[in-house]
Amino acid sequence: MKILVTAKRVPDPEQKVKLKGAVLDVSAVNWQLNQFDEYAVETALRLTENASSTGAGARAPEDQVIVCGIGPKDVQQQLRQTLAMGADKAILVDGADDALDADVVARTLQKIVEKEKPDLVLMGKLAADSESNDAGQRLAGLLGWPQATFACTVEITDGGKALSVGREVDAGMETKKVRLPAVVTVDLRIVAPHAVKNGKTASDHAYAEGPRYASLKGIMAAKKKTIEETTLAALGVTPTLKVKTIALEAPPARKAGIKVQSVEELVQKLHNEAKVL
Repeated sequence: MKILVTAKRVPDPEQKVKLKGAVLDVSAVNWQLNQFDEYAVETALRLTENASSTGAGARAPEDQVIVCGIGPKDVQQQLRQTLAMGADKAILVDGADDALDADVVARTLQKIVEKEKPDLVLMGKLAADSESNDAGQRLAGLLGWPQATFACTVEITDGGKALSVGREVDAGMETKKVRLPAVVTVDLRIVAPHAVKNGKTASDHAYAEGPRYASLKGIMAAKKKTIEETTLAALGVTPTLKVKTIALEAPPARKAGIKVQSVEELVQKLHNEAKVL
């Protein structure tokens, strides 16, 4: 199976980003791989390896994991991280962060899919910096492929021709079957010990919770792996934004709280002033 995975860089969520005028000042932020994309990479590795009999990372020659990132040249750092985890190849599409929206990303990935011809596209369910979660759906629409979003379990079925995808919904677990090729976006629980089954690794094999850490061997091997570079123009993609950010502003400062003398006074203020009752 050949799998294409997306990799977006996002600012470290532990770091406070300040406003500079009407834009975010990202000049001093630490960039990292979008958490959900890291989970998608881990899912791709689990789908293609036989971890129970030959050790994690052992894959057949026909199984391949390719990671694609869109952004400035610095995104190579995040792509190298995925290569160190075990991905085989990476593709960097040059593009400025402010020249990208979900539509541009989807149209770019469509061109990459047409070139690489993967059996499956795996993406994080959303981008942690903007909370956007429609690039995967847009890509599936452009390709005319079936899609399954917010996946918490994935199992290869029908001799490698389909996927059974579990999704957590309000009423419990919803299971969808999609024929390959398909687009799947993954949720948090996809990296649970038994969430991914590929028919090669023993069904009772338990992975460690969460995505794998890159080993020293993996880090050294990543230096020799290929990162292909291309541009939006070379792919025939015009970066025309459908969504534009006009301005950003901080929320108003919170007013100091007040004390009330009784329950009756509290109810009166909630009803007459806060308008919540």
